[in-house]
Amino acid sequence: MAVRSLPTVKAPAYRAGALALLISMAVILTALGFEHLGGFAPCPLCLMQRYAYYAAIPLLFAALVLDAAERPTAERAIFAIVALMFAANAGLAAYHAGAEWKFWPGPDTCAAPSNPLSTSAGGLLKELEQTRVVRCDEAPWHFLGLSFAGWNAVLSLLLLAVSLRAAAGTRSRV
Repeated sequence: MAVRSLPTVKAPAYRAGALALLISMAVILTALGFEHLGGFAPCPLCLMQRYAYYAAIPLLFAALVLDAAERPTAERAIFAIVALMFAANAGLAAYHAGAEWKFWPGPDTCAAPSNPLSTSAGGLLKELEQTRVVRCDEAPWHFLGLSFAGWNAVLSLLLLAVSLRAAAGTRSRV
């Protein structure tokens, strides 16, 4: 009769990477929920801040696969890249939150409709009635004093720290 050993506890890099993956998925699903279920239309800066999550989710999954395949160098590199992405995202989110607080002006692209206007007079009037401009310098929602952009800055900094922890926890296997 063969004795099966209990599964080993995963390395710190795997646990931190899995945590970063779960948080990233929760954040982007929450953002999409606010948009599609809550009716909060994102501004151009909001959409740009989602890119880090869209890229990080498959990269974090790949890093976890590399951990299981015992490829620590590639795993460490991916975790470091994800950390850099969230550092940049935290900066973008802080810029966006600062524009909402009127610390500095937001980009000009946030004040115009994203779709081109019609060339016919009747179509133009109809489109003007239906067009809603989503401004980057006006926060549509606050929770505990922070807007969507403010919370994204906080969560991006958290994900930066967790990704760095995963990169540091990757150990060489002999």
